Amino acid sequence: MNNDSSVDMREGTGRSQPEASGAEGAPAVRLTLDGRRFKELVRAAYLWLRQQEEKVNSYNVYPVPDGDTGTNMMHTMRAAWEAIANLDEPSIGVVARYVSSGALRGSRGNSGIILSQLWRGFARSLDGKAIGDAQDIVAALKEAARTAYAGVGSPVEGTMLTVAREVAEAVEHAAQHTHDLRRLLQVAREAAYDSVQRTPNLLKILREAGVVDSGGFGLYVIYDGMWRLINDLPVSEEPSAASRPAISAQAQLQREEGWGYDVQYLLYARPGRPLDVDKIRADIEAMGECPLVMGDATMVKVHVHVPDPGVPISYGAALGSLRDVVIEDMQAQSEAFVLQPIGESSAPSEAALPEVEVAMIAVASGVGLVRIFQELGARVVEGGQTMNPSVEDLLNAIEQARARSVLLLPNNSNIVMTAEQAARLSSVPAWVVPTRTVPQGVGAAIAFRPDLDAQTNLAIMQQAAAAVVTAEVTTSTRDVTLDGVPVQAGQVIGLVNDRLKVAGDELAAVLLQTLEAAGADQHELISIYYGNGLSAAEVEATAAQVRQRFPAQQVDVIAGGQPHYYFIVGIE
Repeated sequence: MNNDSSVDMREGTGRSQPEASGAEGAPAVRLTLDGRRFKELVRAAYLWLRQQEEKVNSYNVYPVPDGDTGTNMMHTMRAAWEAIANLDEPSIGVVARYVSSGALRGSRGNSGIILSQLWRGFARSLDGKAIGDAQDIVAALKEAARTAYAGVGSPVEGTMLTVAREVAEAVEHAAQHTHDLRRLLQVAREAAYDSVQRTPNLLKILREAGVVDSGGFGLYVIYDGMWRLINDLPVSEEPSAASRPAISAQAQLQREEGWGYDVQYLLYARPGRPLDVDKIRADIEAMGECPLVMGDATMVKVHVHVPDPGVPISYGAALGSLRDVVIEDMQAQSEAFVLQPIGESSAPSEAALPEVEVAMIAVASGVGLVRIFQELGARVVEGGQTMNPSVEDLLNAIEQARARSVLLLPNNSNIVMTAEQAARLSSVPAWVVPTRTVPQGVGAAIAFRPDLDAQTNLAIMQQAAAAVVTAEVTTSTRDVTLDGVPVQAGQVIGLVNDRLKVAGDELAAVLLQTLEAAGADQHELISIYYGNGLSAAEVEATAAQVRQRFPAQQVDVIAGGQPHYYFIVGIE
């Protein structure tokens, strides 16, 4: 690292100097941080978060295979870093402003939005400053926490908000005794770690799940990355060349040429041949992007984005028995945010879309679900769990909608805040119908009336979405007892409105029990969207059991093609 980009935070030569005490015992030497040094800290934070992405993901409260807090925070930090990567700017205020702008437009998921708000407050406090001293950094951290709290409608303690606030308080206290920014960064890192460890004491659901808050842990990783840099510890996101398998070149090809394929499967050990989870994790991480390897010596859940799906499939088949294999072409799904109408062979150009007074933009993943929203008149942004669209993705979709006003259907609880941020930034008037699940989104889209204005439609669609109960069936990624339900890794689990209700070993039985827990017999319509690799033939027998159990209800079975979840069910 050259002298211009070094991260020694002391003015002058950078040599260690003792702090001289002033009249009141405060250090007399002023220690500062400029734009170039700050830029390197941001880079270190991004690289270390990328390295720790799946560890952050693993702290998801519910044992579902699509926890993506770390992924969302990593993408947000990557956007922040890319905004300054080619910037040679000595002013910390200017660099912070670019970081904030990049993080805001690239933010994904609730954790990413909160992280972008932290950067927004941090940058606002440093606006106009060429360098920042200890008191400037203290003020920036305090303003970062205040801005993030203000950006959340109902702040909850025991989350990354708490971690941000307690870090600011710890650094403010330490700054009464030292102006050494290296020491203050160490205090911030230690305070973040301690705060994360306390999150289960503040949130019952974390304590019950046996995890710390994932967003708070991600924030600790950011501070840890900065601290590692100034202590000459590695922060690179890539494994060493010596330890990297030959197939890692394909991961680089994926980064350069497109999204590639989303590959998922359950790997079961053969008799007498236990699985080496650590080695499998290292090998899968070297293959591609967004790796997830969780399980034990008997069964491992694998997820990875790769340019050649045959590589992880062949790798897993050599180690054991593969089940529930899912392969999705993400490049085909993501080539356009506004997808083609049914029956057309290619995505329409922006000019080909009809101009409308009010447009619906829905977020969906899976060929069947995309088609459903298109048939209901919505423009579709590809995304969902593990592929949350960014604020900029939604802004682009709004601009391409050719409408005087827009209604956004996020269809996922982790995308609502992103949609709200996009609506605030949009030059086209936009509002969010806060649909937290796909069935809620379908119900809202059905209620849409193109002859009514956006505000009237908003009220109608919100009412329709609220009337839908959502049930989901997927596979558990770890052992846990949550919401009073004991679960083992690899079991089938059922959730109702995002709360764990059922665990078992047979897919059909879990679906029936989940529908019973959802009170399906008190409703008229059960709409079952199947995916996660299930075929129509496999679902037919299960659907027959549902109709037999709920003879008074209309039961519709639709190919959704969604990843991760065998069944997503709308009950209304």
